[in-house]
Amino acid sequence: MNIHPTAIIDPGAKIHPSCKIGPYCVIGPDVELGEKCHLVSHVAIEGPTRIGVDNGFFPFTSIGMAPQDLSYGGEPTRLEIGDHNEIREFVTINRGTAKGKGLTRIGNYTLIMAYGHVAHDCDVGDRVILANAATLGGHVTVEEWAVVGAFSPVHQFVRVGAHAYVGGGSIVTRDVMPFSKTVSERGTHAYGVNAVGLERRGFSKERVRKIHHAYKVLLASKLNTSQALERLKGETDRGEDVDLLIRFIETSERGVIK
Repeated sequence: MNIHPTAIIDPGAKIHPSCKIGPYCVIGPDVELGEKCHLVSHVAIEGPTRIGVDNGFFPFTSIGMAPQDLSYGGEPTRLEIGDHNEIREFVTINRGTAKGKGLTRIGNYTLIMAYGHVAHDCDVGDRVILANAATLGGHVTVEEWAVVGAFSPVHQFVRVGAHAYVGGGSIVTRDVMPFSKTVSERGTHAYGVNAVGLERRGFSKERVRKIHHAYKVLLASKLNTSQALERLKGETDRGEDVDLLIRFIETSERGVIK
């Protein structure tokens, strides 16, 4: 095992022999590191925390620390991080709370850039990008392939839908619809479909066309949200992507950004 002599590792930590632990890292009890994880230097990890395979942690990251919630009373809540993630400098990721689901979760192939923050009880899906200083309040869900731009705060309990793109500096207080481009400009608004991102991910022109049509009904028609959803549900050739969009809006508790 490649462990720098200045690193401090609790005997209760479980570290795979293929891991590389750099200078001045501190790993507490109840931490599990899977194969080929690399802690560059000055990384602090507390448990209970389970980390999967081939994750990279850059200097001054703070992982699995107690949640920043005044109701937290030392309960053994957890953090789980999947495989092939890159956690850049000064990122903070907190464990869950007992009043939440007790778990903060990061998926696979996710990039969290420098100064990002993931608060207690968040659920971040696969292949998500949180750009520099993107901040997730407690209980936030970010679905697969979503991008949250730099310096964007996301309010507690908000959902960011799959394949959505949130522009830099956006203040997000309501749910961000799947496939959308959402930006703060004279208020926070959805500006149509994240077409470039969808094409890069292999969406066919027909799939993108159907999503474009759904957004025209939602954003550019004179229908309110309920009327627009009823119209979309009446279209038999709408496809599974539009069905996902409809379900997302219908299950929103905070309302969606239009």
